[in-house]
Amino acid sequence: MTDTTTNEIWVFGDLRTRQLLDGSLKVLAKAAGLAGKTGDRVVMFSLAPHEANPLVASYDGACGIRETVEDEAIAWGADGVCLFENDRFSSPTPHLFADALAPAFKERSPRLVLFPLTDFGRDLAARSAAAARAGLMADCVELRAGEDGSVVGLCPAWGGEIMAEITYAPGHGTGFATVQPHSATVKKDTSRKGRVERVPLADIPASKGIRLVSSRPAPLSDNDIENARTVVVGGAGLGSMENFGQVRQLAAAVAGQVAATRPPVFSHWVAEDRLIGQTGKTVRPDLLISIGTSGAVQYTAGIMASGTIVAINRDPAAPIFRLADIGVVADAAAFLPLLISRIRQAIMRRLTDDMCADIPEQLAKRGFGEKIKALREAQGWSREHLAEATGQTPEFVADVESGEISPPVAFILRLSSAYGVDPGTFLRDEEKERIRDQRTQAYVNRTRNYSYETLTSGAEHDHLRAFMVTIEPHHDHKPVAYKHEGEEFIFVMEGELEFTLGSKVHILKKGESIHFHSNTPHKLKSRTAEMTRCLVILYTI
Repeated sequence: MTDTTTNEIWVFGDLRTRQLLDGSLKVLAKAAGLAGKTGDRVVMFSLAPHEANPLVASYDGACGIRETVEDEAIAWGADGVCLFENDRFSSPTPHLFADALAPAFKERSPRLVLFPLTDFGRDLAARSAAAARAGLMADCVELRAGEDGSVVGLCPAWGGEIMAEITYAPGHGTGFATVQPHSATVKKDTSRKGRVERVPLADIPASKGIRLVSSRPAPLSDNDIENARTVVVGGAGLGSMENFGQVRQLAAAVAGQVAATRPPVFSHWVAEDRLIGQTGKTVRPDLLISIGTSGAVQYTAGIMASGTIVAINRDPAAPIFRLADIGVVADAAAFLPLLISRIRQAIMRRLTDDMCADIPEQLAKRGFGEKIKALREAQGWSREHLAEATGQTPEFVADVESGEISPPVAFILRLSSAYGVDPGTFLRDEEKERIRDQRTQAYVNRTRNYSYETLTSGAEHDHLRAFMVTIEPHHDHKPVAYKHEGEEFIFVMEGELEFTLGSKVHILKKGESIHFHSNTPHKLKSRTAEMTRCLVILYTI
């Protein structure tokens, strides 16, 4: 490599996916900003098979024609686009690309070659710099022009505590750098014009010892933090694995994904695939909650594209507050339980409001069923688990989630109990009074009925009440038509009871008992030639 270089800054365009190309375009925008100060020309280069028409639009993993990479690159600041072509590029690997690019870098001698800060970009940059016997600046957050015309890279050092300024030695020849894609300031301009060059590469040496066996896109996952709309990040400030568990609880409460900085990953509080930052993943959620994180550069580089950032840290001088939209100075261990409780109460209040819609169409329009499903999935519950917790069937839960039916109040009350929320914390006074009136009227109805003997006189306003129920021989019990929110306990004092709960039949003999949710459909029948008497304990909410 000669010491003489052209006045060109080259940027690698990664065409493997739309998301990776977006990262390349952001690095391109940073290069355009630098070139505006150094007077250099910006070129985006990519590698593709012959006669390929790389596309920049992708819908659900399938490409759709909108505009070519060349158009997009020029709009984002490229003065030119260079497409190196060879059919072997249909299976991209860093060693193949590095071998193919080495002669081009030597022949054209660009001043600077930039790669997006990805695993592929790091590998390709290192191989290319080694082949050129040139310098490589790694993990640059920004690039700026020095007073002497040099290029200075701002790179985190000492665990992100400081920002080092790094440049190339005089007469260095082509310089290589990996660059964090975020925080680009140049705007897209579709009116720009530029030169497009296609360069066939005929002779690429075969790689020895490395062979691509197979390649396929990683399957989309519901636990993918990179595409999550809400992300909750825990840092070293949480202090223990137990406290980090509150991050998981908060993420479940807001239907978000759990992520972490490097210290919790090193401490095995969370899996490595949850790591965010320069050596981890980059996220773009609408809402990011950062808890116990100091705000080191290697972490914040991975959250710059977030919508709203909420930071919680006990240190008011923590750098994370300079980036956050909302800051809370508090001890996370003490603050998070309160925050989680309030969020859960707010969610239950909203569900209650939605359920009280006057007509089914309004209920469906508000997405009540979808909210129930999102809440269930955020907790990691199956339909069967939620059905058991609410005293319903899995089919009933499925119909609620699909918007086919509107559930009774009992469903919400039992859901809140399973969710860990006291109904008294989110129900309005008039709703509590209406439930209390139902309970009182039911008590009065029961005490007037011949088959009920009250054992708790004057308990019409109490939550816990007891009755003695008498059933005629070989007859069905005809209960008062009432469904209440709560639990029920039946103990057979005399005779033998056939008890149908939902679709399941239980045979209870003298001295046997059963406990169940009171809103689950149930029937009682005497199986003997004598009267059957049962002690019934009701607990209503």
